[in-house]
Amino acid sequence: MTESEFRDLADQTIEDIQTAIDDSGADVDYEESGGVLTLEFDNGSKIIFSRQAPVKQLWMAAKSGGFHFDYDETKQQWLLDSDTHEELYAMLSRLASEQGGEPVALAAP
Repeated sequence: MTESEFRDLADQTIEDIQTAIDDSGADVDYEESGGVLTLEFDNGSKIIFSRQAPVKQLWMAAKSGGFHFDYDETKQQWLLDSDTHEELYAMLSRLASEQGGEPVALAAP
């Protein structure tokens, strides 16, 4: 994947996350600026996504830590770069539910 293809994919994923939040009905505010997406919950906690072009990863920072996701072209999913290989939307749903204090179910497009 070229850097340009990565940027396009990462930008589309950030757009898709915003759409998933809107579609879920969850009470989560968000703001995107320059490839960085910030989700903010009623309690003031945040989850922040950023694209990291040099390593072709999406990074997510949450209360529970920092996480890096690689794109698996075969599965067409962003997967955590650890032994668990948790899928991005599943992990985001879990962390958003924990941080926001209410169930949040986000689905990939």
